[in-house]
Amino acid sequence: MKNTLLITPPFTQLNTPYPATAYLKGFLNTLEIPSYQMDLGIEVILKLFSKDGLRQLFEASEKAEVRFSENAERIYAMQKEYLNSIDQVISFLQGRNATFARQICTDNYLPQASRFEELQELDYAFGHMGLQDKAKHLATLYLEDLSDFIIETIDPHFGFSRYAERLGRSANHFDELYEELAKPLSLIDQITLNILSERIDRIDPELICFSVPFPGNLFSAFRCGQYIKKHYPGIKIAMGGGFPNTELRTLSDKRVFEFVDFITLDDGEKPIEQVIKYVNTADKEVPLKRTFLLEGETVVFKNDKSLKDYKQSEVGTPDYSDLLLNQYISVIEVTNPMHSLWSDGRWNKLTMAHGCYWGKCTFCDISLDYIRLYEPIAAKQLVDRMEQIIAQTGETGFHFVDEAAPPALMRELALEIIRRDLTVSWWTNIRFEKSFTFDLCQLLKASGCIAVSGGLEVATDRLLDVIKKGVTVAQVANVTRNLTASGIMVHAYLMYGYPTQTEQETIDSLEMVRQLFELGVLQSGFWHQFALTAHSPVGLNPDHYGIHPVYPEHTFANNDLAFTDTTGINHDKFSFGLKKSLFNFMQGIGFDFPLQDWFDFKVPKTTISPDYITNCLNQSVDPFPKSRAKMIWVGNLPILAFPDEMTALLTIHQKAAIIEVALPKQMGIWLAEWLKTLSNGTHSFDAFQQDFESQFDDFQSFWLSEEIMDLRENGLLIL
Repeated sequence: MKNTLLITPPFTQLNTPYPATAYLKGFLNTLEIPSYQMDLGIEVILKLFSKDGLRQLFEASEKAEVRFSENAERIYAMQKEYLNSIDQVISFLQGRNATFARQICTDNYLPQASRFEELQELDYAFGHMGLQDKAKHLATLYLEDLSDFIIETIDPHFGFSRYAERLGRSANHFDELYEELAKPLSLIDQITLNILSERIDRIDPELICFSVPFPGNLFSAFRCGQYIKKHYPGIKIAMGGGFPNTELRTLSDKRVFEFVDFITLDDGEKPIEQVIKYVNTADKEVPLKRTFLLEGETVVFKNDKSLKDYKQSEVGTPDYSDLLLNQYISVIEVTNPMHSLWSDGRWNKLTMAHGCYWGKCTFCDISLDYIRLYEPIAAKQLVDRMEQIIAQTGETGFHFVDEAAPPALMRELALEIIRRDLTVSWWTNIRFEKSFTFDLCQLLKASGCIAVSGGLEVATDRLLDVIKKGVTVAQVANVTRNLTASGIMVHAYLMYGYPTQTEQETIDSLEMVRQLFELGVLQSGFWHQFALTAHSPVGLNPDHYGIHPVYPEHTFANNDLAFTDTTGINHDKFSFGLKKSLFNFMQGIGFDFPLQDWFDFKVPKTTISPDYITNCLNQSVDPFPKSRAKMIWVGNLPILAFPDEMTALLTIHQKAAIIEVALPKQMGIWLAEWLKTLSNGTHSFDAFQQDFESQFDDFQSFWLSEEIMDLRENGLLIL
């Protein structure tokens, strides 16, 4: 069986590989099918942002028939400074040459163009000694200046995390993409195809599979397919990933198959296995799974229902071999610690569960299999996979890319990490549901959880109910407080323009967000405008939500839909003010500004009480757990001493504190034994209480004592 080459086309992330090809390679390993993978995006970036690459760039800009703006002219005039600094800057951003940060942080080392004009007070953001992060931020601005130059003079489609995104987004017809693909190659195209050609010659694949997660990967995938068809006509080409899964479900334009041979939908394991069999045998009767192809002049979709998908326990461990793991670039675009996680650091990607355990949000594509079919992975198998990936990559950071990580599975994952004494850092996406008690958040932190992101969305209770989010603002406030108090950073996804949303509700949502940031229970956020998709409950039942979609004729992509809202409100006008205010809140400023100051048009006054979130956080909590609750001790074992004949003193050395608990002698000995027992695994609260009551009196006074409260705040957890 000949080789299969798995490719992520430009561009996704600079700091870490997109995981789809690693997942597929891990799966193909279980079948002993030989495969290779490459992240074409990072390889193109490294070639372009080098001394030789920039030299080509400046030479090409001379020949381009464009009139330079003042900013482009400045960059061009400083090309010597860029050529002399680029290799050192890239090396620093790859984690090498840490001492170079001091040079970058001087006022006159990096050439500066327009991205530096709005440079904020960096001592506030990074402190006086945070040189590494400060240097990363300055180096990021430097790269963004060069990106602006590329867009203006060489290639208007360029973007670090997307390429020709506009051409892919909501492209109901293939015409514009087809016309663009007929144009001469750009400098970016030439670099891309030179790298691709070298890899094909070296690997000699029979099948090349492009994973296209986003609209910004689509054009480059087709450009690569076009090149392969011309120069390597014997190689077959498949395409799958997030974009085809959501956009190409009703594909009918046969011109697409001038660039690819197969397009697969949804989970890729079984479809790719069948495509490989199809390509590697002369027997074209091999059944296919969820696969488009061209037969004669007609696009056909083949989906043999007898072919069952693999369970998540059967797909193997993601394999990151072949990827340039030590050459990814960490950048800091926004000076916010939580916000920077998406672009800073090398994160191993894993999934706790396939699909979404909630599966009800009305704006989400819950009718599609990647969300609809929920299947969790056992915690022990997850941690097995984590250990295997650490051994392969040398990296102990994990980003679990779940739609919404299940709290019960997060708890079991944390317990398993703690049982194995595994030192990792991890973060994921959650729903802000009441399961995230302070104790659970402390457990997650003890296991290495550093951050979570989750959907607060419209931040008003009426609309949260319409969305079927299953949470209230008060609930979100308490969960974010529990997380933050445990040392876990919190990012909130925020939404405006949801069907039936009024201007008053938009301003009230902003006030809720302002209070959450002012009280320090949110560290990061992002506003996005509601987008109607064909596969969401709103798209499938628009009359119920008071909107009128526009259903265009389509032969290519079909997902994002234009619509009119019966409220008649122009939600676009809120965009700038919402994002400007949030940017300031994330910097810890602007809380005392009237909400009207963020907008250049008249907005209603908020109806939300200025202490609404404070009151939510002051709600009392029952101090007595349910009898079936589980207990665990995640602190160090106590040192037991007896200062006198009647007293036992338990001294517990924590990382940042010393806890001393003085109790009657026999009670202290009893508690020390229980802490030892609870450090080895969970036990029921009921068993703990019954054992106490078999030897001592008044459990209620004991449980509510200051001594137990100290332990509860420092590692005695109820789950």
